[in-house]
Amino acid sequence: MSPLLLLLLSITNGELTVTSETPFAGAVSSVKWHGKEFINNHDHGRELQTALSFDGFGECYNPTEAGSAPDGRKSTSSSVLLEGSAEGNVLHTKTDMAFWMAPGQPYPRDCGHSRVRVAQNQGLTGGYIVEKTVTLQGTNIKIAMNVHVPKAHDGAVFEVLTGYMPPEFTSFLVVKDSALEGISDGPGEQQYPVILSTPGRDYAMGAVCSGPGKVTYGRFKFLGNPNAPGWNTVKWNAVYRQAHVEPGDYKFECTVAVGTAEAARMALATRMDSSSSPNKAR
Repeated sequence: MSPLLLLLLSITNGELTVTSETPFAGAVSSVKWHGKEFINNHDHGRELQTALSFDGFGECYNPTEAGSAPDGRKSTSSSVLLEGSAEGNVLHTKTDMAFWMAPGQPYPRDCGHSRVRVAQNQGLTGGYIVEKTVTLQGTNIKIAMNVHVPKAHDGAVFEVLTGYMPPEFTSFLVVKDSALEGISDGPGEQQYPVILSTPGRDYAMGAVCSGPGKVTYGRFKFLGNPNAPGWNTVKWNAVYRQAHVEPGDYKFECTVAVGTAEAARMALATRMDSSSSPNKAR
């Protein structure tokens, strides 16, 4: 299937606007609420997107929705947008994800949990396809996704969804027993959905996801580079791990809450109370 040539996919309900641009091959490159930007799209590794890794190789076998590390800040992506549409409050994309590293690219340290120090992928893409339907519901973003894994693996890490945010979102919170609690900036994962907020809690974003197993939530801070202010960022993610992965389709559902920290808390707490875990498609 040939790449789909689209310049812009955008949906809005007047309060919340979600955008995917061609350079990011279907990954969400902008989320704006009342004119405030919630996404740092400095390069192809950020955005609001999905990424995978397999067999303990970490970034050395790492299909990534928005593109690869060599894409840098280019206006093109090594990922291939196969389908894309935006109508009303619904955005649909289907992407053949690029490996984060180019074939044969050296890695500066051990890859993931292995002693390997070179990319393990043989091509730019490998048939790891993520298909998403993104729907606006008030200030919430509902994302239903199918991740296609083309071959068996000893193990997988599904970064089901991650949100890279501008550096001013320095307040790290979790939704625990329906209440907001502060948490360290990590890095690391735990069981409660993470919300990142500005210090005054006027602007915040976080997510809760469900899938075929246990999902954990991480938070990370990458700050302190005065020579490259666009590089500075913070992120949250929702992660699912599985051993002995079969080829096939894996379905996930996420609710991304945008607004004030209190509004995000209410939205995620409601979603947690009513959530169910979709089963792996056969």
